[in-house]
Amino acid sequence: MTDGNVERRICIVMMSAIGDAVHVLPVVAALKRDDPTAKITWILQPGPASLVRGHPDVDEILLVDKARGWSGMLDLRRELSKRDFDLVIDLQVYIKAGLVTSFVRAPVKLGFDRARARDLNWLFTNRQIPPHAPQHVQDQYLEFLAALEVPAEPLEWKLGPWPEESAWREELVATLPRPFATLVIGATHSEKEWIAERWAEVAGALRSDFGLEPVLAGGRSPRELETARLIEAAGARTHSTLGVPLRQLVSILAASELVISLDTAPLHMSVALDRPVISLMGYNNPKRVGPYKRFHDLIVDAYGDAGEDYPISLAHRLGRMPHITARDVLEKVERWRALYRSRAASTRS
Repeated sequence: MTDGNVERRICIVMMSAIGDAVHVLPVVAALKRDDPTAKITWILQPGPASLVRGHPDVDEILLVDKARGWSGMLDLRRELSKRDFDLVIDLQVYIKAGLVTSFVRAPVKLGFDRARARDLNWLFTNRQIPPHAPQHVQDQYLEFLAALEVPAEPLEWKLGPWPEESAWREELVATLPRPFATLVIGATHSEKEWIAERWAEVAGALRSDFGLEPVLAGGRSPRELETARLIEAAGARTHSTLGVPLRQLVSILAASELVISLDTAPLHMSVALDRPVISLMGYNNPKRVGPYKRFHDLIVDAYGDAGEDYPISLAHRLGRMPHITARDVLEKVERWRALYRSRAASTRS
């Protein structure tokens, strides 16, 4: 690294949230680019681990299973007792991440500044990044690179699809109608979700007016399955890929002409894959967690009122998603057709 210390073994503590894991990928890529001999270990929960596993810059994944409670934490502690690291980077601000950081044997433990470290998380680190005003989550993680004097640019996610996935990827994509738009219809928080009948209206227009087959993507939670049922009941013909593994979802997104997504992980996966994505934002601040530096002109912003210049903040706003109409979304599809479609066709994986 550029500070003169050769730090060969680096541990990343960012255990949960698939979207956050996507934001961490440029940090990992930059660390490896700065020191190709470094070995990077990442502590992850099983969900995001299934997305990251196989990444060319991640040498090792250690699992911590929240479902196993303290038993899972003790297993992780035993596993970490077998290793020594030069640096641990704690990218989370909660007590559980602090405990995991305390399990790691390393002379340098880098975390958030005291103002941003919740649950006394700062007690578990011995070096903190400087305080900073609120900014996009991706920029917040890049602050760690600045503290380590590691260049962040060029920003690389390397999300794939990866060469070793080519065989099954071709089989998967062959089952999908072409060309298609992926509709990410579910989120972990109900306040981020949209009205099924409006999804149906958009799906119908994609086929009839834009020549795109609508493909549903996401998980198989009861709310997502009900949304898919209501879309079908409203008369929209769609192709469902709900519940596919995350690595398959990467291939689906990469093959899409267009993605229309709620405020959830596939939005950030689409950005990492450089696929045009229409973002439906209402509950969370898009300046904080919206698409990073790409496709801002495709955001449907229900978080702010018309003409409102709201600040970057963590504040949530309830009841905003019903403000988004099907027409709002289709206007963004029109913009995509005018500005992005030819590029999307030429770069689609």
